[in-house]
Amino acid sequence: MEPISSPADFLVVGAGIAGLRAAVELATAGTVLVLAKREVTDSNTQWAQGGIAAALSDEDEISLHLQDTLQAGDGLCNPEAAKVLVEDAPERIEELIRWGTEFDRQGTRLTFGREGAHSRNRILHAHGDSTGREILRALYAKAQTLKHITVREFEFSTDLIIHDGRVCGIEVITGSGEQQAWPTSAVLLATGGLGKLYRNTTNPEVATGDGVAMAFRAGAEVSDMEFVQFHPTALYLKKAPRFLLSEALRGEGAYLRNMEMHRFMAKYHPMGELAPRDVVARAIVHELEVSRAPDPVVYLDLTHLDAEKIKSRFPRIFSTCLQYNLDLTTDLIPIRPAAHYAMGGVRSDLEGRSTIPGLYVAGEVAATGVHGANRLASNSLLEGLVFGARAGKQMREDLRSHVKLSHPNRAISNGPVDNTTEAAVSEIQDLMWRDVGIVRDRSSLTRAIEHLEKIRPRLAHPRTRRAHEAQNLHIAGTLVARSALAREESRGAHYRTDFPGHDDARFLKHSIVKGESIRFA
Repeated sequence: MEPISSPADFLVVGAGIAGLRAAVELATAGTVLVLAKREVTDSNTQWAQGGIAAALSDEDEISLHLQDTLQAGDGLCNPEAAKVLVEDAPERIEELIRWGTEFDRQGTRLTFGREGAHSRNRILHAHGDSTGREILRALYAKAQTLKHITVREFEFSTDLIIHDGRVCGIEVITGSGEQQAWPTSAVLLATGGLGKLYRNTTNPEVATGDGVAMAFRAGAEVSDMEFVQFHPTALYLKKAPRFLLSEALRGEGAYLRNMEMHRFMAKYHPMGELAPRDVVARAIVHELEVSRAPDPVVYLDLTHLDAEKIKSRFPRIFSTCLQYNLDLTTDLIPIRPAAHYAMGGVRSDLEGRSTIPGLYVAGEVAATGVHGANRLASNSLLEGLVFGARAGKQMREDLRSHVKLSHPNRAISNGPVDNTTEAAVSEIQDLMWRDVGIVRDRSSLTRAIEHLEKIRPRLAHPRTRRAHEAQNLHIAGTLVARSALAREESRGAHYRTDFPGHDDARFLKHSIVKGESIRFA
């Protein structure tokens, strides 16, 4: 590997909301290099439809947003992290507006929607159902005005470089297939989630758990990996990708119906269709299990709602469904749950510091405890925004000189993926969906861990980008399965049929994994 000729003061891995917001914060202190695995537009931020939560309306209070966040987290939120999230929210949103983010309005007034488990209308949207896309557009435009920020696309980060116990750079595979070492004073991982661990997911192709895997290999602690949120409502058609159908649809009054056309959510929760996501997802799984149909689904029903309002409120979802000859306003939409969001990740404090000096994390890759066992709807974009800014500020304060790196330069294949790698990825996705999915138990989790152990040797020496992704998925999957097996209770998004209740005495704590050890603290 060969270091670049002019190293950056700060390296940010990931160009979603957390990475770009951190970069803006860092630009006043030195040079910032932002590395995007693919295009800047290919991130979970770009795909986020539902909105961003903030207590800005006259009818809302920060304390109520905090209360809803803690309640959704099922006892496991870090109260300080949740408090930071909701208290910083108004200022961060107002900042976005100053930078040109065009949130939806009625006249001059911002409009606020409501989603599951929120007690007030506090969800800001942009262009109906393209909130993440609009925020990303505004943040990227802001970053481009700052001369110290450079954004490079198609730069795949493979590993962290440690010197004297401190992260001092990363190894990357460039867009041309060259492997290089990039030195820096500090690295921020803002790599997003790990949804591609699962056969069915709302996440883009880039969500392969790279940040968690890199940090874990480097010796960082990871936390709460058992808590993977499954979105209840993803479009389910055999020849179509699992397209997310926003929770805001149910916020507007959409019904859930089983194959007998009965609304069923009242049986499972007093909030009905607006129950927390984990409750809705498990309810749907149960309805699928008791159905006698060969390929069962449940349906999202908006046919009773005002058609023109639905078209204008959800233009992107409406047009996507039309591509598959489904009209949101007249048809029942077939759905199933899909993996959506990781509450756990690289363990960090409220300023983005991981357990390794020089390594910072923000957004979905981080585990501050802000979401607890289950994320409240529309707190994910907010988390990236708030903690991206905080991590950037802390990195600025911790600025140190670079460590000089010198490694042999070598090319690595970006060419066609070999069948062995793709087969391993498919195997991992199938076993995670089957054995470490929405409903779990000891036998399924043990089986998954044993199966993953058998796959490990096939992924030991990655030589291509895809092989690195496969190895990262394997590590992330093993961490999820190990943590889920260790947590012998049900809480939030983690549900075990053999331990269906809470066990506060033993498990009102966060799981922490480092190397082969796992503990609760």
